[in-house]
Amino acid sequence: MGSWDPEKGSKGKKKKTDSSYECEKPWIPWLLPTIVLANIIIFVLMMYTNNCPKNNKGSKGKCVARYLGRFSFQPSKENPLFGPSSNTMDKWGALQFITCLWLHGGLIHLFANVLSFVFIGIRHEQQFGYVRVGVIYLLSGFGGGILSSLFMQHTTTVGASGALFGLIGAMCSEFLTNWTIYTYKVTAVITFIAIIVLNLAVGVLPHIDNFANIGGFFTGFLLGFVLLFRPQSGWINPQHRPAGAAVIPKYKPYQYLFCVIAVLLLIVGFGMGLLLVFKGANGNKHCSWCHHLTCAPTSKWPCGY
Repeated sequence: MGSWDPEKGSKGKKKKTDSSYECEKPWIPWLLPTIVLANIIIFVLMMYTNNCPKNNKGSKGKCVARYLGRFSFQPSKENPLFGPSSNTMDKWGALQFITCLWLHGGLIHLFANVLSFVFIGIRHEQQFGYVRVGVIYLLSGFGGGILSSLFMQHTTTVGASGALFGLIGAMCSEFLTNWTIYTYKVTAVITFIAIIVLNLAVGVLPHIDNFANIGGFFTGFLLGFVLLFRPQSGWINPQHRPAGAAVIPKYKPYQYLFCVIAVLLLIVGFGMGLLLVFKGANGNKHCSWCHHLTCAPTSKWPCGY
């Protein structure tokens, strides 16, 4: 799978600098393609156990795409994302902090995530390696799970997008902290906004956990300042610096500042979030309108709150 790089642009031309990061050999991406494959396999297995023709009682309409047999989708009034029933998602999502990273509400949800992985995740793994990207993915999913546990305690949802939104958040903070090395800044900003809006729009459909998305985004945003900052444009490794060349600091002061602030906020955020979860706190008691962030009710489907 390929990916578009806002640093190179559409024709793959990089900004000409003497920065040593330009000579770094790209990593071969394997982690995120594996995660994409795992997500697809788990969705197929979930649809297999769902078995709409056998388990659908018909109260909300007929199964969609019945020619798929037991892989057919629930009636659109129950699940407009072309996916399984609430009962099936309940069974697969019993361990919210673990399984939420792998579950999708339907085919539309899965397609939006795979598309985002191609445009976001692959490029990041090529540039920063599977360790840093993997840490961001897992911790963002965990952060999204914490926020979801505070607001979605009695509602059937899935939050595979939470970890993906962490990558989106990391992409945004990486763009800010590495601003000097981007050539196509306006194009990059437009791309970021389009991807965020697309995924948030899908998130207001039933069974998609936008709280996991929001929690994952802010977790990834902070982790990006810690794990993804790179040498500023024009920096040259001392081993390769020509005699008489100007000495440019490897990192700008604001990169260090962002990193320290992000670490502090992550510690406080995870600490307070886990404390509230273990105390059984319900975020909806302190925010009467927040439930609208995760589902927009219409005449076509209920939201269950």
